[in-house]
Amino acid sequence: MEKCVAVVGCGLWGRNIVRNFYNLNALHSVCDLDTENLKMVSEAYNDVNITQDFNEILSNPDIIAVCIITPSHTHFNMVKKALLAGKHVYVEKPISTSSAETLELKELAEKMNVKLLVGHLLLYHPAVNRLKMLIAEGALGKIKYAQSDRLNINYFKNDRSVMWDLAPHDVSMIAHVTGKKPLRVLNAVGVDSEFENICDITHLTIEFEDGVIGQVSDSWIHPQKRVSLLVRGEKATAILDDTIAEGKLKIYDNKKNAQNDIEVFDYLEIEPLKLECQHFLNCIKNDKTPRSDGENGYMIVKVLEEAEKVILGSKKEILDNHEFKLSRSK
Repeated sequence: MEKCVAVVGCGLWGRNIVRNFYNLNALHSVCDLDTENLKMVSEAYNDVNITQDFNEILSNPDIIAVCIITPSHTHFNMVKKALLAGKHVYVEKPISTSSAETLELKELAEKMNVKLLVGHLLLYHPAVNRLKMLIAEGALGKIKYAQSDRLNINYFKNDRSVMWDLAPHDVSMIAHVTGKKPLRVLNAVGVDSEFENICDITHLTIEFEDGVIGQVSDSWIHPQKRVSLLVRGEKATAILDDTIAEGKLKIYDNKKNAQNDIEVFDYLEIEPLKLECQHFLNCIKNDKTPRSDGENGYMIVKVLEEAEKVILGSKKEILDNHEFKLSRSK
């Protein structure tokens, strides 16, 4: 495929997107407001066009696809402009923090007959897809429960909350491997540990189809990184630990001593981001629907939007009860 992709936003994560599309010989241009970021791109890839003008990207007929790797609050307006310009769009998760906006973008992409891919990266992870195959084959039996923990330190809290930053990965991954759609939020708790009016710890309990319960824990303040997925079926339990280099995926027989009965499953070691970028290009070339399309993005945003309402409602209830107790004690 000729060089036809522009990446908008080349910060810490955007540079990885730039690298992958460059290595796939598809990168045409990079756009960023930060001149230092553009300087780094120019020095590393001297045959790539750079610009600070998003409109220049949209008006260039040689650019048929745009990757938007900017803060989430900018996604809706930028994605909408790109779709209206007839560009295929790859947007980092979440596609938006509003289900109404997400639905509008999904329907606009369909109307313009262009591809819309949301960066739910773990849907392209080889170990995650190996687990999905095992579940489909019945290796775990009927699925009952899934738990995803994504805990780490983050000093750059430029998102609405840790939930919007990390939980799109967890919810989309659980839905993907189990083949069950999320139905409703049973419970959601958020903690603002540093009193900055932004939740840096969240815990969600979600009901999926067929009674599968999913629990998702995300943190920006955890000094020990933990990235794990547990899926329990009637026969066996799978654990995927993405913090270790080898043997990430293990299956435990529910009826045997876990320490003595572990089966480790192999999979191809390919960078998930490379696979996601390749998938985007293949969908454009072969007119296929992306695995993480607008519908997938809408499903995830709808769940997280509901969870946020529960969190905010719980906080208000706690505050109201606290004020009531204080008033009664006077």
